[in-house]
Amino acid sequence: MPGKIRGTKPDKIKKRKKKKIPVDKIEAKVKQISRKKPEPEKRTIPRRRTRRHMGKKWSFKDLDLKNNISLEKVKGLGMWILQIAAVLFFAFILVWFYGQRVSMIGGSMNPALENGDIVLVNRLVHRPKRGDIIAFKPKGNENLHYYIKRVIGLPGETIEFIEGRIYIDGEKFEEDYEATEIRDVGIVKKKIELGKDEYFVLGDDRGKSEDSRMEDVGNVKREHIYGKVWFVLSPLKHFGFAKDS
Repeated sequence: MPGKIRGTKPDKIKKRKKKKIPVDKIEAKVKQISRKKPEPEKRTIPRRRTRRHMGKKWSFKDLDLKNNISLEKVKGLGMWILQIAAVLFFAFILVWFYGQRVSMIGGSMNPALENGDIVLVNRLVHRPKRGDIIAFKPKGNENLHYYIKRVIGLPGETIEFIEGRIYIDGEKFEEDYEATEIRDVGIVKKKIELGKDEYFVLGDDRGKSEDSRMEDVGNVKREHIYGKVWFVLSPLKHFGFAKDS
């Protein structure tokens, strides 16, 4: 008959009871599963074989310079270095021969130069002309500061003072710059003759100048001339080319 279980009576069939799992055990199981994360696979990078492992020594040939550095690049680098060297060389020349600074001490060159003026000296000029303003060391004494005076007499000429005026080789010298009258002739009490490498110098303000009229200075030898004053660097109100006349 339908609905019957063979060998068992219908009234004696018992329903199976579902087992109830406690909530706390379920939560503990979930936590346990979540903690166990799969470990990432480790990638093994093959070790690069070096020349040491291969038993070969390194050499400059390995750089392959022929392929990495072209002839044009080498020429370009050489020209660049040459240009920089040329600029540095000319800058040195300009500073060394035209940019040497000397300070004017005292007022012996008023009004052309004033006390405290910073001037630039052209060191290439060792044969100054008459009227040039020069810097020199009296008698070559390196312990003294540079003197700045104006060239009056040239090598081989004769100098004398007559009634406060300058005579060169017997002729009266007309000065075309502002200068005071000579009242103290110093050691030049009679005609003096300059040597083949000597110059006679005076300050423009003769009353305040210690120059070739004084025993401590005397005639200036060419080898003791530092150069020609050509530019006033400071102060700004005097900035510009030095006035030779």
